Amino acid sequence: MHNAWAHLLWVYYPYLMLASFFFGTFIRFKYFHGSITAKSSEIFEKKKLMIGSILFHIGIIMAFFGHCLGMLVPQAWTDYFGITEHMYHMFGSLMMGIPAGSLAWIGMAILTWRRMTVARVYKTSSINDILVDWVLLITITLGMSCTIYGAFIDFNYRQSIGPWVRSLFTLNPQWQLMLNVPLIYRIHVLVGFFVFGYFPYTRLVHALTLPWQYIFAVAIHLPPLYRLPPADQVGLKAPNGEAFLVE
Repeated sequence: MHNAWAHLLWVYYPYLMLASFFFGTFIRFKYFHGSITAKSSEIFEKKKLMIGSILFHIGIIMAFFGHCLGMLVPQAWTDYFGITEHMYHMFGSLMMGIPAGSLAWIGMAILTWRRMTVARVYKTSSINDILVDWVLLITITLGMSCTIYGAFIDFNYRQSIGPWVRSLFTLNPQWQLMLNVPLIYRIHVLVGFFVFGYFPYTRLVHALTLPWQYIFAVAIHLPPLYRLPPADQVGLKAPNGEAFLVE
């Protein structure tokens, strides 16, 4: 790969997508907070939405933390605790990665099929909604392909893709590490960064909303409730003449 293309794909492009993610998210929350919604179409069809959504969310959460572990934790750390590359590959990539990816893929496939085939859902979907579903489905498909393909080749992404990702955060991108990475992995990485850059401008941004105001809210002390008086005190009134007060 020519150095100019290598710099474009493995230096400038990732930073551009990350900048789009952070800048777009800030603008969306600052100036367009009212537009942040999951845009549920449950009113039109419920069963497929419930099944697909549950499977997708469980799978994608598992896959997210698996990616964080694989990309951000150096192999030297797991080696220190006696976890060999073979053990990590068998347990992390295969025993955890395949179930997580399968759940996410099946869930996303159901949601995409639902959006495209249920007439009322399709008619109320925007181009952006449809594009998001297909982009996520393609991304998950590529991820599953990497996991399955990786089981048959001698490739350790924690010695190439992982260090490259961490080098981006240290502002010293080691683009050379990506030159010999198998093509399917490189495509998955590029599409994955596209999802990050595209994220703030879609309904996916609702994933970042948390009820912080309720978590840190000051306790509210309610006044005593006004209740009906006991049967033997019917007709009595409080000193102020209002309804009987029982504390």
